[in-house]
Amino acid sequence: MKKTLSIILTLVMIFSIPAFGAEQDIVEIAVGSEDFTVLVAALQKAELVGALQGEGPFTVFAPTDAAFVKLLGELGITAQQLLDHPQLSEVLLYHVVSGKVMSTDLSNGMTAPTLNGESITVDLTDGVKINQSNVVTADIEATNGVIHVIDTVLVPAGFKLEVLPETVVDIALSNDDFSILVAALQKAELVGALQGEGPFTVFAPTNEAFAKLLTALDITAEDLLSQPDLAKVLLYHVVSGKVMSTDLADGMTAPTLNGETIKFDLTSGVKVNTSSVVLADLEAENGVIHVIDTVLVPANFTYRAAEEQVEIPATGVSGLNILIALSIISLLGYILVPKKQLQ
Repeated sequence: MKKTLSIILTLVMIFSIPAFGAEQDIVEIAVGSEDFTVLVAALQKAELVGALQGEGPFTVFAPTDAAFVKLLGELGITAQQLLDHPQLSEVLLYHVVSGKVMSTDLSNGMTAPTLNGESITVDLTDGVKINQSNVVTADIEATNGVIHVIDTVLVPAGFKLEVLPETVVDIALSNDDFSILVAALQKAELVGALQGEGPFTVFAPTNEAFAKLLTALDITAEDLLSQPDLAKVLLYHVVSGKVMSTDLADGMTAPTLNGETIKFDLTSGVKVNTSSVVLADLEAENGVIHVIDTVLVPANFTYRAAEEQVEIPATGVSGLNILIALSIISLLGYILVPKKQLQ
């Protein structure tokens, strides 16, 4: 009896096709439904609206707002954090299959590659499931494909939950190994700039990297922080844009915010000039940090030794009064002392 009821519900679901669907494309159907507000916002954020308004055809497994709420609860994040996730596009494309696949085309155990690159699996043993998600409404036809509504967001295997730090500065502040770098940024008044919208790519020297530089220059950390060209050194570690390690190529160069250029060497690990990258791709919402083992020193940096301060004697009122008094005494002595008479 239970199996019969399941079959009946499946047939009802399959043939419950909204009348308005065939007159609209996939995106227009989603926009016109109050159940897809999060999905529409995600498509807009990932800049996939235009793609899904294309000729297609596409088969979209569309999660409802309730499905997204369930996912957010499981991940412990907000809708905004999901929309800001760097893999948002990958998640959405995991819900799209090329071609128009109607419910009648499905078979138990069949798989289909998605536009994400990973495959989904169909299970018809108890209703219709895509992976672990139930199809709650099938075959909503559009002018460029078909929508099947699902009750659970499909999460690809490559998805990694990561609530990113707000800025690259926050990454540095949270790591004791960047204490000298943070002090230098504060001294050079660059903290606010690197907390901006960005994005920035920062090659961040560790404390050990700074210690190596201090030894080479035979100076203290305080001497380095007092250098007039400190900002030039720091900006030589920053590139505009978000450059991930996968974006690098051997021999490529990149202009820094200092104005000079750095060069990448991938022949043995990853090097920036002569500095090795020891940890890559620490992402923040406004950029990325790559940790390096040697401070990058730009050609336009000039080390200046601390100049000795020469004390200048005070020339205040008291000193002037003494000078006047001595002048008056000398004058009186000249007047009062009798001069010898010439014989």
